[in-house]
Amino acid sequence: MRKYTPKDNVQAKSYYTDRFWVAPRVPKTEVEKNSHFDKVVKAVDAKVKLQGAAVELGQLRIVIEAKDNIKVLTILRDSCGYKMCSELSAVDYLAKDGEFEIFYQMLNLDEAKRTRVVCRIKPGEAIESIVPLYKMANFAEREMFDMFGIPVNNHPHLKRLIMPDDWEGHPLLKTYPLQGDEFASWYEVDKIFGKAHRDIVGPENRNPALIDRYDSQRFSRVGYEVPFGAELNAENEKANPIEYSETLLVNYNAGTKDLKKRT
Repeated sequence: MRKYTPKDNVQAKSYYTDRFWVAPRVPKTEVEKNSHFDKVVKAVDAKVKLQGAAVELGQLRIVIEAKDNIKVLTILRDSCGYKMCSELSAVDYLAKDGEFEIFYQMLNLDEAKRTRVVCRIKPGEAIESIVPLYKMANFAEREMFDMFGIPVNNHPHLKRLIMPDDWEGHPLLKTYPLQGDEFASWYEVDKIFGKAHRDIVGPENRNPALIDRYDSQRFSRVGYEVPFGAELNAENEKANPIEYSETLLVNYNAGTKDLKKRT
């Protein structure tokens, strides 16, 4: 079993080189006066001190303190028409800033407007549950607790949602190994067979890159299918272009037919 090496400095490493194109930062623009977003900013800022507000990709982004999340979302719901919270989660900026960023994606259905509410918390700190305001937050906050380890105060049933209750670690932290650690390698083996059978069964193979193109029983060879279990040779491995259904508005086969002509 390999020795686990701490990966606390993964964000400090260089992710990109000149071989890769790096997407530019999303441009920010000021909130236009007398616009819908301007009214939202004034309504919120009248009761809660905002830390920042700007428009990104056609939606408003406001930065608040974590302790004010209930107040701000109540104002958005009751005074600004944001009756739906379509998404909430967190982003791991621990190595860079020592904080989590929690965001709430709000939707105004009447005016087709979106507002993103953002706040920061330190590791170990808790955020107040917004389930009393938006019922969708029940599972979303549980997922955030499960994947990032962020506690949520006054949640009606805060427990892991995706991972088993006895799982060690939180998989969406950037310090979590991409292929799991020793605990992940032996979890199901220990559960099903017991630790005494580790030498017999062996650890789980969690290498997503391990795909054998000659394994015709398990590998989906889209466009080059072969009979189940058949050998891959010139006779069996022939091009089998994909045929899509033709709809009233779009003919999805147009591209594949052009491809046939070129080949």
